[in-house]
Amino acid sequence: MDADAILDRRRLKRRLVIWRSIAALAVMALIAVGVGKYISYGETHVARLSINGFISEDIERGEAIDKLVSRDDVEAVIVRINSPGGTTAGSEQIYHALRRVAKKKPVVAVIGTIGTSGGYIVAIAADHIVAMETSLTGSIGVLFQTAEFTGLMEKLGIKPFTLKSSPLKGQPSPVETVTEEVRVAMQALLKDSYEWFTELVQKRRDFNSAELHRATDGRVFSGRQAIKLRLIDALGGERTARRWLTDEHGISADLPTLEVRWGEKSGLVARTLDTVSGKLFKNERLTLDGLLSVWQP
Repeated sequence: MDADAILDRRRLKRRLVIWRSIAALAVMALIAVGVGKYISYGETHVARLSINGFISEDIERGEAIDKLVSRDDVEAVIVRINSPGGTTAGSEQIYHALRRVAKKKPVVAVIGTIGTSGGYIVAIAADHIVAMETSLTGSIGVLFQTAEFTGLMEKLGIKPFTLKSSPLKGQPSPVETVTEEVRVAMQALLKDSYEWFTELVQKRRDFNSAELHRATDGRVFSGRQAIKLRLIDALGGERTARRWLTDEHGISADLPTLEVRWGEKSGLVARTLDTVSGKLFKNERLTLDGLLSVWQP
């Protein structure tokens, strides 16, 4: 091996030592941050459950909510909603889970930008609902949409062939004309789901028939409109929710608010290593500098 090759190898070793030292310091720093971030979960606090985006069924989320019932370190729950809704079943799952929590400790909902339809189902699981003046809520109703391509298929010379056990099986279908029998069956399904929704609203908001009719025609309301209709209880944000918890339930305003997490790696070490990989490996510049080789076994 010539002198230049030996020098190159020594330089490479020095670089590796430097990068390993930097990586070790980074891990230690992130562990320290992780300890500060996660160890507080053993302290008494107010839990924040964030429901964002499209709502669907989520087993891990449901389990995380159920655990709040028995956790002695959780004094109350704030449900932060920013969702236009989603599947009815997904919203129902959260609703029932939150009602189980509410039997043991206070639950308050805060609607951010939007909390409509299925998002509002989540909100009424709380004993108190807060929204901003310009938040969007309401849209109480059920929707089903499909498309029919029979005319287009006929123009293209496509003839679908379907065998089924009964006329309503697989209906409505985009490759079959929607018959009156199908329309009636689907309308009955929608009516049943809508009645479930409105009965839930009437029960949770203590509406009479006139109030229910005004609030459940499917339209969207601003926070200012919603409070007049009694769809919500107060205008404001999370600070308003914390004030209600203090005034009505004696929850200390000094308690920290910590996020409820699910679907993440459990344990401090696992979460910290995940953070390390995100900070170091997913940075394009550092990867090009060769940091990935530092972590190779």
